[in-house]
Amino acid sequence: MRIAALILGLVLTSFLSNAQEKEGMTLTVTIENVLSNEGKIIGALHIEGTFMKGAGIATEVVDAKKGEVTLTFTNVEPGTFAIMILHDGNGNNRMDFEANGMPKESYATTGELVFGPPNFNSAKFEVVDNDLDFRIRF
Repeated sequence: MRIAALILGLVLTSFLSNAQEKEGMTLTVTIENVLSNEGKIIGALHIEGTFMKGAGIATEVVDAKKGEVTLTFTNVEPGTFAIMILHDGNGNNRMDFEANGMPKESYATTGELVFGPPNFNSAKFEVVDNDLDFRIRF
């Protein structure tokens, strides 16, 4: 009987200690003005070293839906980040460009709208100790 009580006590203690640990923040991104149902909406969470240089540190993908879609990044630890969003209409998992170098597909970032290619400083935000919600328009 004592062994059963000890085991039950250890199990309950384990659950309580795990319940008290915060695993990181949740970033919810609502993308407005999706123009078609074709392809995927790809969102990438970036740090300064990955921004405009390759894959982010986390990626979320949902089917495109005309109007509005939502992406959610979970367990994001505190730090400085930027989010880039791409409407990959043809499903090739990359941005396509016109012959003159202009993007063929819709894209957007967090932060301030800038003329020319996005940059980390205008797109960055801080994750501290609470969940964040973003609305981004293509």
